Amino acid sequence: MKNEIYRKGKIMSILGVAGFVLMILIVALLLKGRTAPAVVFILLPIIVGFVVGFTPMEMSDYIKEGVSSVSTTAILFVFAVLFFGVMNDVGVFDRIVNGVLKLVGTNILLLMLATVLIALIGHLDGSGATTLLITIPPLLPIYKKLKVRPIILLSITCLTMGVMNIVPWGGPCGRTAAALEVGTSDIWKYCIPAQVVGILLICGLCFFFARMEKKRGAGYAASETEAVSEAGETVNELHRPKLFWFNIALIVCVVLMLTLTSVPTHVTFMIAMGVALMVNYPSQKMQMERVKAHATDALTMAFTALASGVLIGIMGKSPMLDAMTQMVLSAMPESMAPHLHVLFAALNSPLSMVIHGDALTYGILPIVNQIVSGYGIPAAAVGAAFLITFGPAIYIMPMTAATYMGLGLAEVELKDHIAFSYKWAFVLAIVELAFVVITGIIPL
Repeated sequence: MKNEIYRKGKIMSILGVAGFVLMILIVALLLKGRTAPAVVFILLPIIVGFVVGFTPMEMSDYIKEGVSSVSTTAILFVFAVLFFGVMNDVGVFDRIVNGVLKLVGTNILLLMLATVLIALIGHLDGSGATTLLITIPPLLPIYKKLKVRPIILLSITCLTMGVMNIVPWGGPCGRTAAALEVGTSDIWKYCIPAQVVGILLICGLCFFFARMEKKRGAGYAASETEAVSEAGETVNELHRPKLFWFNIALIVCVVLMLTLTSVPTHVTFMIAMGVALMVNYPSQKMQMERVKAHATDALTMAFTALASGVLIGIMGKSPMLDAMTQMVLSAMPESMAPHLHVLFAALNSPLSMVIHGDALTYGILPIVNQIVSGYGIPAAAVGAAFLITFGPAIYIMPMTAATYMGLGLAEVELKDHIAFSYKWAFVLAIVELAFVVITGIIPL
């Protein structure tokens, strides 16, 4: 009997060590950036699985379970990206931006608040590149004319995008849901109050930035007509101005279905995308052109989500994650274990500046969830705590590709962007986390 217990304990120790080695290797490879995350998620777990003695049949079963658990997330990525891509094609966001700019005139504070509004609306599709293109090129000439530093425009835009990026159809929420095997809408319901607080805090920052820039001499009295004309309006054959209010109503319906109903998120976007294509582009040729135009972004996100199923299956469906959890618990004071999700969330913002988000999501977060689940903390709450502090700095992180697009468009250096913007992102993350913990939204 003692020999059997000893043998099981030894096996669990081997599995635990192997799990941590797998996690470290994933982090290291993602940090080096020499291969796509999907390739790492597929090959590395399989190699480690063979090393620890899993049979091909066992690993096949683990992978099947893991991929099955993330399949709805992959479907969500495909149809959400296509839907919001079509909404951008028809000119919904462009018309809103131009309308806002005409109301702003030359008031610096209103200009900054309008930046928040435009970035918020533009980021409904969860795409950083799209939002940056919608926000920065039209506004940069106006910022320069009013002698407001471009770094302010970039900072406000990136902070707003970061807070908005944790919507259920965005990449971070989808990856988190896949890693924890919960629904994206389940996670988002915990995040919504924090997003509201975050946007209000950014609006408060705008008051501070406006005063700061006025002291620096900003506020050159260009005429409203001259300022707005810089934004320009281009004729686009894909735009559907006569269907503007229909498309607005469609977006509102999607948001209401996501927040007020139990209809699966991916089903909501499947229906919405079909309606959007049918109404805006009735011909089969145009519909296929719009699908092909956004297929690369959609399939790239889906590919990574499905590939993560291999990692989730081999690490999470096998005894490996249990073994890793036992090792962490044995080395941790018992009083700390129930609060580990909040502690991890508090450290998440600085960690994410040096460790790739995928490494945190797929390597560390499942272990944290496994530990606190024994104390009744829902997986969706664990994921929300992680996202709330991860979000604000997403477009300040050096490992986010869209960060460099923003830097190029705003003509700002990375070191200056980090030095100016990160402190505000950190404050946003901590205040949002404190709010949801103090109010009991995230159980402690």
